[in-house]
Amino acid sequence: MKTLQSRLAGLAVLGLIALPVITACGDTATATVATGGGTAAAPLDLLAAEGIKPDPSASGQFEFFSWWTAGGEADGKNDILGLYKQLYPNVQVIDAAVAGGGGDKAKAVLKTRMQGNQPPDTFQVHGGPELLAGYVQAGKMQPITQLYKDMNITGSFPKQLLDLVSTNGEIYSVPANVHRGNELFYNKQILSDNNIQPPTTWDDFFTACATLKAKNIPCLAVGGKDNWSITMLFEDMLLAKGGPDTFKSLMAGKTPWTDPSVVYALGGLQKVWQNKYINDDFAGHTWDEAAGQVQNGKAAMTVMGDWAKGYFQANDAANWSTKMGWEPSPGTKGIFKVITDSFGLPKGAKNTANTNHFLALMASKVGQVTFNLRKGSIPARTDVDTSKFDVYMKDAAADFASATALVGSAPHGSATNDAFASALNTGINTFIANPADPAAAAASLQSQAADLLK
Repeated sequence: MKTLQSRLAGLAVLGLIALPVITACGDTATATVATGGGTAAAPLDLLAAEGIKPDPSASGQFEFFSWWTAGGEADGKNDILGLYKQLYPNVQVIDAAVAGGGGDKAKAVLKTRMQGNQPPDTFQVHGGPELLAGYVQAGKMQPITQLYKDMNITGSFPKQLLDLVSTNGEIYSVPANVHRGNELFYNKQILSDNNIQPPTTWDDFFTACATLKAKNIPCLAVGGKDNWSITMLFEDMLLAKGGPDTFKSLMAGKTPWTDPSVVYALGGLQKVWQNKYINDDFAGHTWDEAAGQVQNGKAAMTVMGDWAKGYFQANDAANWSTKMGWEPSPGTKGIFKVITDSFGLPKGAKNTANTNHFLALMASKVGQVTFNLRKGSIPARTDVDTSKFDVYMKDAAADFASATALVGSAPHGSATNDAFASALNTGINTFIANPADPAAAAASLQSQAADLLK
């Protein structure tokens, strides 16, 4: 029986697994690997049990493309690349991250490289239309179904997740994590000092905001420089009113965007902006800076994907979970807005064997836990050891397991096509600049949907 290592090498030689390359940013230093396995040597022992062993003979480069440059996102990335470096010490790891825009700048660079047949060895891409419509249907990716078969892990990932990275019976990437997009984080002290309970409905939220405004405390910290964060807030209001079925139907173009749930969500944004329940400098801040305002007691709450947890942890590892609280966004309990980062095999790879090794590592139990412990997300695999998960990760894993509905997120490529996601983002951010008429804004969105969601 061949080892997993030799099978992967064989696939590379045969050209069955192919990937791309991008511009270098330099070597990635070996990071401290936190896997929940005890001593520093334990991860390699655990990986050996999964069929993945160190290979000093591996050489050349491995270029890793993402937009993870700060906080818990960078920590998780450094941990998994550090573990890769321990396995393959003679491979030059190139961390080709592109900062800014919450991923928008990186995605623009990636599209240019892919169109020019200059792909990275592997790249961060959201499962769903972003991967499938953006790259698989364009013929830019190689299937990696054989990797799942060789590792015997197809059943280790929830079917709903594999559906986001599969088409026509083939799997095209490895989901690295599961993020929750509909999360409300709050400063416990601010809410306690003002006798406010964490809001579970938007009516409760607006009541809390009125109380806080009277005391000159920003209710909601928003990072408007990352304008997708405002679209995510809209999505959560839409989910609360319309529920998951209407949400999915809207994103597919089957329900008109003049639906009452759309008008309701736009009306919610109108209340936030007209009443100035937000940080007055929101337009100049990114999502993480907004999260920092809540963590530092300058604002009460923020609505953000749970990558914010990684930011809180990176900035106050010892105390973040005692100072910060979290709940599903108002009105969305039982709904899990799934955002999954994944990595696959672009066509035209220059460092195929090294990429195959990385994908196997990311798909492994040890790799999943290593990456997610500081990233802020939970592993995509459901068969990993959760003993070292912190209180937030355990909550998120339990909510994911018990969720009554899973939905995607338009700004993160998992709910609708790129063209409409862009139009929706533009429409929402145009609206908050002059939030006078929710019904008219809904009609404008419907005009875009009629053209882009055919």
